[in-house]
Amino acid sequence: MLVGLPNTLTVLRIALVPVFAIAFALPGMTARLIAFAVFTIAGLSDALDGLAARKLNAGSDFGRMLDPIADKILVGVALMMLVAGGSFDGWKLVPALVILAREILVSGLREFLAGADVSVPVSFFAKIKTTIQMIAIGAMILGPMADKIVPGALTFAYVALWVAAGLTVATGYVYLRAGLAHTRVRRETPA
Repeated sequence: MLVGLPNTLTVLRIALVPVFAIAFALPGMTARLIAFAVFTIAGLSDALDGLAARKLNAGSDFGRMLDPIADKILVGVALMMLVAGGSFDGWKLVPALVILAREILVSGLREFLAGADVSVPVSFFAKIKTTIQMIAIGAMILGPMADKIVPGALTFAYVALWVAAGLTVATGYVYLRAGLAHTRVRRETPA
């Protein structure tokens, strides 16, 4: 029963994305609080499914494939909803675009590397990046309400998103370097 828990949590995270988007699009503070709660549950499920997979030794090919996709869907939709809602303008848009571009790049690189039987494990910095990114996006979902709860929270969230974007570039470079190293090895191997 518990062996399938990581995959169940990953599928739950994907299923929560449209619920989040609908709640975010609805008017009013109650809807925004629901969107925040759904995003938080989805974000926590990311941490829990990885922990469950390690502790229960329940990792699977399905989970390794679907987990990063679920993360990218959640973050991508959240960032797009924030852009559509007017939370980003001018320079505030740059870290969101950097994060989205990196997610697309890493998805392609992971697919390429998986096809070549090359695995690049998730680094400590990638986990830190994800945590900072989720906290920043969560605060932005709350919007001005976040500042009422914790003064300066929204400013902190924008700064944190820039930090996450910097870590995104650094961790994306690790994947890129692994992909380039593998292509060099393939070219040097006699046919």
